[in-house]
Amino acid sequence: MAKKLIDFDAYRNFFSQDGFWGKLASVAKKAGIKVIYMALVLYYVTRDPAVPMADKMKIYGALGYFILPTDLIPDAVMAIGFTDDIAALTWAMYTASKYVTPTIEQQAIDKLHDWFGDFDSDEVAEVVPQQ
Repeated sequence: MAKKLIDFDAYRNFFSQDGFWGKLASVAKKAGIKVIYMALVLYYVTRDPAVPMADKMKIYGALGYFILPTDLIPDAVMAIGFTDDIAALTWAMYTASKYVTPTIEQQAIDKLHDWFGDFDSDEVAEVVPQQ
């Protein structure tokens, strides 16, 4: 069995509402619209009571990793600082994709409009893997 490079389960305790929203607000422009969209979709999936707790815990692990500024590649490292965060969010997105509804996607898009203003929805169209 292949060993995970990063044990995201160890990071779930670092997830908090305040930490999540603070991180998003502070890095939105720097991280880019796709990264923020992915994080928002994952967050809104965790708010759905129909999602099993085991899958929510995986998502919380990835979001906790995303929140921490001192992870495998610190966010301050120019050009590559969010690479590991993107990997964590992508890993969680594969777990979460079966729970993503049009309502969840719309919630994430509405929040993107708050931070980015008008944008081309094609920019985020392929972020959620199709089941």
